[in-house]
Amino acid sequence: MQHLITGAAGFIGSNLAKELLEKGEEVIGIDCFTDYYSRDLKEKNIENILNDPKFSFLEKDLLQVDLKKLLKDIDYVYHQAAQAGVRSSWGEDFEIYNQNNILLTQKLLEAAREAKQLKKFVYASSSSVYGDTDQLPMQEKNRLQPVSPYGVSKLAGENLTYLYHKNFKVPTVSLRYFTVYGEGQRPDMAFHIFTKAFLTGGEINIFGDGKQSRNFTYVGDIARANILAAEKAPAGEIINIGGSGKGIVLNDTLDLIKELTNCDTKINYIEKVKGDVKHTSADTSKAEKLLGYQPQVSFKEGLKREVEWLQKIY
Repeated sequence: MQHLITGAAGFIGSNLAKELLEKGEEVIGIDCFTDYYSRDLKEKNIENILNDPKFSFLEKDLLQVDLKKLLKDIDYVYHQAAQAGVRSSWGEDFEIYNQNNILLTQKLLEAAREAKQLKKFVYASSSSVYGDTDQLPMQEKNRLQPVSPYGVSKLAGENLTYLYHKNFKVPTVSLRYFTVYGEGQRPDMAFHIFTKAFLTGGEINIFGDGKQSRNFTYVGDIARANILAAEKAPAGEIINIGGSGKGIVLNDTLDLIKELTNCDTKINYIEKVKGDVKHTSADTSKAEKLLGYQPQVSFKEGLKREVEWLQKIY
């Protein structure tokens, strides 16, 4: 079986590649190393698997690739490539989100129509499609009202995957990730920023009062959920993938990082920014029913692993 991972040098894509390789699968990874964050960090994400005989890596822009040729002999596609970031999706930069999150997804789905061996097309969506809602925990059937252009772009990708399944029988499944953390986390993401500040003596800016909560999901659980979806999910489904436990308050995560690093730093509470939601909490009963998915790593253990990884960098 051949597995194609888009965005393979990124945070989630690289962890997924490692998980598949550990299972003895053949993996093709593709990434164009966008300048959203340091190329060095992305190269570190995959440096330990580049010499694996079952891993092939292509440094290419998917918008410039012959996608039909790329997907010709592929059994499973994991579409992780995307322009990330809620706050940076406002303004003129939305053109990048349109290109990398919407147009690219459509082009891949067009190629998938002719991929005769394709067994599953797994699309990486996001809990940002829900927006601010009082319907907690969030269920797949909830009304969707994203509050950021990023969320809008991920919802557009979801809708496209469903349309290509309904109209052309492309075997798609969309996974709505809830706040992913762990080793390899992007430098613009909260726990990376917070831990770096504790380790280096920098200050931390919290948007709002710190009482907002998230359902944090360890990246290894996200990787396993992708594989389960490829193997078990009925085509056309949309499934929440969340972590263990309910929403965790942001201020409590800061206390835990302080404990794990044995360091202290100054925390500033500043005005909330547009696009941030107050609370997220995932109902993962559908994932458990259809995939047999259950998170394997507790929040404290997962955060400990990320802190230990960052201590080697900073």
